Amino acid sequence: MEYRKLGRTDLQVSILGFGTAPLGNVYGTTKPSEGKTRGPPCYREWDQFLRLIPYYGLTLSEERLGEALVGWRDKVVLATKCGRYGLDAFDFSAARVTASIDESLRRLRTDHVDLLQAHDVEFGDVDQVIHETVPAMRKIQKQGKARYIGITGYPLKTLVRIAEAVPVDSILSYSRYNLMITDIDNVLTPFAREHGIGLINAAGLHMGVLTQGGAPAWHPAPPEVHEAARKAAELCRKRGFDIADVAIRFCLDHPYVSSTLVGIADEEQLKASLKLLQVQTDPVSGRGNSFAPRANVQPRLAFGQARELTGENCN
Repeated sequence: MEYRKLGRTDLQVSILGFGTAPLGNVYGTTKPSEGKTRGPPCYREWDQFLRLIPYYGLTLSEERLGEALVGWRDKVVLATKCGRYGLDAFDFSAARVTASIDESLRRLRTDHVDLLQAHDVEFGDVDQVIHETVPAMRKIQKQGKARYIGITGYPLKTLVRIAEAVPVDSILSYSRYNLMITDIDNVLTPFAREHGIGLINAAGLHMGVLTQGGAPAWHPAPPEVHEAARKAAELCRKRGFDIADVAIRFCLDHPYVSSTLVGIADEEQLKASLKLLQVQTDPVSGRGNSFAPRANVQPRLAFGQARELTGENCN
């Protein structure tokens, strides 16, 4: 596993982060036994950054991971969120944030998280987030219940606006840096780098679009995006690769992002994700955009070709 410092914090997080949405049955039903198996066996390999959200499975992901982490809490960097508690249930008030961390800690069977994040801040009142939510999170930090705090969301300018107004330790955005789109670098990356804010990337598969089977039915992308992804997936298949592997490896090569979060539903997916750490983009190709095992840098798959098929359809 490779590790990077999260902004100016003292957290060293794995470049491949364990997103736990599958534990909350967000992408289909995960058997309870699968959640339990993510304890000691997998943490020997993947032992750093885990992200939890009460919204996922209506607290189910926290409950399952809390059980799996018994005896292993000190082996991981643990993050959770507050502010969102259902599809349309948002509450960024200081009172709810304060109650939320205590609820999460009980479910996670720990006395603190390493990172507490305000979830999908664009759905709240930005002024409230600035003047009430983040200050409440800082109080939680002073109480020792969270080592650091951050914000998450989709609109990049909203995230920057909040972080300009009130200091945060990390920012997470999703579906903003992958084979489909890279506009995180237009707005958020330079801001985060300048201010020493840790940057976390999520939805490297564009919420399921960049997979062989395509996105789930609820995905909001227009038809042309799905078609571009289908063509890219076929290109990868013909070259002997799974587009999901290519897409995640592309994300891992970002020079400033500390961690890219990947949802893992079972041990097979875990092993497949860990194998991505053994491949790299290939500088021999001239542009550093091909996919090859670390032990063999012969060019094998051009990232650029997949980007040509997808990138223009999502910007």
